[in-house]
Amino acid sequence: MKDKPNSTRIYDEDGFRRRAACICVRKDSDEVLLVTSSSRPEQWIVPGGGIEPEEEPSATAVREVVEEAGVMGRLHRMLGTFEDRTHIRRHRTDVFVMIVTEELPEWEDSLGIGRKRKWFKLEDALNMLRLHKPTQHTYLESFALNQQKASI
Repeated sequence: MKDKPNSTRIYDEDGFRRRAACICVRKDSDEVLLVTSSSRPEQWIVPGGGIEPEEEPSATAVREVVEEAGVMGRLHRMLGTFEDRTHIRRHRTDVFVMIVTEELPEWEDSLGIGRKRKWFKLEDALNMLRLHKPTQHTYLESFALNQQKASI
């Protein structure tokens, strides 16, 4: 996990660290964007990070996507709030869907830590996250189910 200097972790009343993330998609595509993990560059993850003081979860999601994935777009909807109780650090993450409209050639984490981004077919992304990121796999499963019910 990448910690930033002078960052303050925000916790809720239940002791969960508050986070926000985005499932990044392109309009009329069945692909999602994943980024390499800062702690395990061989693994792909959903971009997201900690909510900062006085920051709305939606603003966190947009900020983290620009920092980690180098993409911009518009938030389409909130997918839900997901809990991760599998680690010593418990997280509660608000997950949004973003329709990507711009991909930057370089971005903060590509320059700073060599992070990469890649578009994956939804099924491939689900398979990739199933083993090493079960909570993020749950985000994508929920997204996939919602996609069947309503198109973007």
